[in-house]
Amino acid sequence: MNATHTQTPPVKLGNATLDQLPAEVARPTYDRSQLTPGIVHIGLGNFHRGHQAWYLHSLMQQGLAHDWAIVGAGVRAGDAAQREKLRAQDYLTTLIALDPDHTTAEVVGSMIDFVPVEPDNAALIAQMADPAIRIVSLTVTEGGYYTDPATKGFDADHPDMRHDAENPDAPVTAFGAMIAALKQRRAAGQGPFTCMCCDNIQGNGAILRQTVVSLARLSDPDLADWIDGQCSFPNSMVDCIVPATGPNELALVQQMGIDDASPVTHETFRQWVIEDDFCAGRPDWDKVGATFTDDVHDFEAMKIRVLNGGHQIVANAGEILSIQTIADCMANDDIRALFETVARREILPYLKPVPGMEPAAYVDLISRRFSNPRIVDTTRRVAFDGASRHPGFLISSIKDGLAGGTDVTGLALVEALWARMCAGTREDGSTIAPNDPFWDDLQKTALAAKDDPAAWIAQRQYYCTLANDAGFAAAFCKWLTMLWTEGTTATIRAYLAA
Repeated sequence: MNATHTQTPPVKLGNATLDQLPAEVARPTYDRSQLTPGIVHIGLGNFHRGHQAWYLHSLMQQGLAHDWAIVGAGVRAGDAAQREKLRAQDYLTTLIALDPDHTTAEVVGSMIDFVPVEPDNAALIAQMADPAIRIVSLTVTEGGYYTDPATKGFDADHPDMRHDAENPDAPVTAFGAMIAALKQRRAAGQGPFTCMCCDNIQGNGAILRQTVVSLARLSDPDLADWIDGQCSFPNSMVDCIVPATGPNELALVQQMGIDDASPVTHETFRQWVIEDDFCAGRPDWDKVGATFTDDVHDFEAMKIRVLNGGHQIVANAGEILSIQTIADCMANDDIRALFETVARREILPYLKPVPGMEPAAYVDLISRRFSNPRIVDTTRRVAFDGASRHPGFLISSIKDGLAGGTDVTGLALVEALWARMCAGTREDGSTIAPNDPFWDDLQKTALAAKDDPAAWIAQRQYYCTLANDAGFAAAFCKWLTMLWTEGTTATIRAYLAA
């Protein structure tokens, strides 16, 4: 079915107009006025609405989980604008599935509120202190958990963490707000909630536990012990390619007959693998396709190293070559071959099969998904925050290869491509705008590495001691020099021919 509707003015999205939407647009069949909250989600961007909110909506369509509705939240000033957009349409979202052969639309209604965004997070704390809330989930980006990039330990010296430790009743971070709410719940005898990270971090539940418990310990050790012992922090793996919303997406939803100020486009593939560790109950997400397991690690490793690591392989090369989208990168024979060759030669040897999927078949699946021309996922979005994504998605594969004695020259090239990109210019001479929280430092080092390639991998916060490995260092320096002297295409082809 192709959901297009251009003959009549688009219908303003809202509870009162659901029955006026074009017939081909799926919509809630449940009574949204009867939903009650059970989840607070912090970081309410496109991914959450296209993934976790959809799973809950699908359960609600079956007449289940009506007491688990989502209350959105944000801790950044910019989140207030998103709140107003969603509030004006009763927190409904149009999800547009972009398959190469067809387009479908569905309105998701599992979110029922969005707390005011305040500097001291008072409204968020009060909402999480409500005993009806049994899960607090987060998508705050991979780099948002206050971990030291080199050690992966808690960064107690970060100004945000120092502020929240000194002002526990007026925190500026999501984690400080969670601690304040849990303090109120303990005092009232209301019990804990499950803390669920939905970001692309291996062992994401353990990382969230580390951040919350360590921050709490700075101001209230007894509360920290209570949180550590009573709250649960399930690990999870989430997967669905969800681009940012821009003018094209806004025009598309209008063409479908819907006036939605914040629609979400997404691929048709979704996956959610969750450790079944919930201290206060959970929805039966497995009834709509999620997988509950006691061992998320192998799923996480396959997805993070191939899909998320693969995104960095593709996007860094594409950015240097002025290629706008990931699908267009995959249409470039050299970049596609780089991704597939590095994945098969250097990443797959250290991955285990998971139920229903062998690693080699997973590479083929990711290659097809990256190549979907309907998913307009920009190289800039995917290349964002390499300072978190390279250590999180690629360095483990390099370390495994060095320890196992297998080839890592392709991964060395991938790191050289990141260094070349961070110099801030493309091969056509255009400027790459800052695209990382640490862009100034990265660009300074990248420019120094043009003449002294070893300067890049000397950044221990990203590479730990990898610069001490003579083989890796030699390969990296060779590739970075070649990128500057011979160009990206010639360098990729030299690797592929080896």
